[in-house]
Amino acid sequence: MNALSIADLSVTFQGGGKGFTAVCGVSFDVAPGETFGLIGPSGCGKTTVLRAVAGLNTNWQGSISVSGEPLHPGRKITGALRAGIQMVFQDPYSSLHPRHRISRILGEPLSLRGIRNVEEEVRIALDQVGLPTAVAGRYPHQFSGGQRQRVAIARALLLKPKLLLLDEPTSALDVSVQAEILNLLNDLKASHGMTFILVSHDPGVVAHMCDRAVVMEAGKIAQVLDREALSGSTVPD
Repeated sequence: MNALSIADLSVTFQGGGKGFTAVCGVSFDVAPGETFGLIGPSGCGKTTVLRAVAGLNTNWQGSISVSGEPLHPGRKITGALRAGIQMVFQDPYSSLHPRHRISRILGEPLSLRGIRNVEEEVRIALDQVGLPTAVAGRYPHQFSGGQRQRVAIARALLLKPKLLLLDEPTSALDVSVQAEILNLLNDLKASHGMTFILVSHDPGVVAHMCDRAVVMEAGKIAQVLDREALSGSTVPD
């Protein structure tokens, strides 16, 4: 059973009396435990695919299934499947509530699901991403960009997802900390048995992280790259 299967996915946005098709007829399968890349220039539709899988955009056509369980256009993702699909966004600052302490940002999703020992679960998640428990009392603006991204990753891990969606997870970070975050993600993937879908336009990130990838152009898949091809790939900006 595939961790993710997408068949003939299309996404059209309406505006000004016209429709713009951002994704057209995209199909691919991802095996359990694989890191699969969606790469290509800005505006090619790769993040739109990711947002459909995450349930952030339900206005799509085609077929999406996660571990054999289908998603449905026009419906929110709920229940165990909701917890099993988590996303780490490009900008760690905008994805963390600026007026909430880290303890609330991380603990609230657990409390809403009736999970006990919230403080202990938060401590474990922070430890997994290399942050001390003491940071739980701080606000997002008190962290560096790399630390904020670690917090965002900790939040995604708390619900123990099987599928982690990564939208340019290092593009907003200084070059000096990008490798740290990528290595952290690889370590967590191995220890948690997760599957990654990585969106990027950076060939170095793709080559470091991915087992396979597709290159997207103008909303369509233009090329499929295996591990060997990724090592020498050039991704357009």
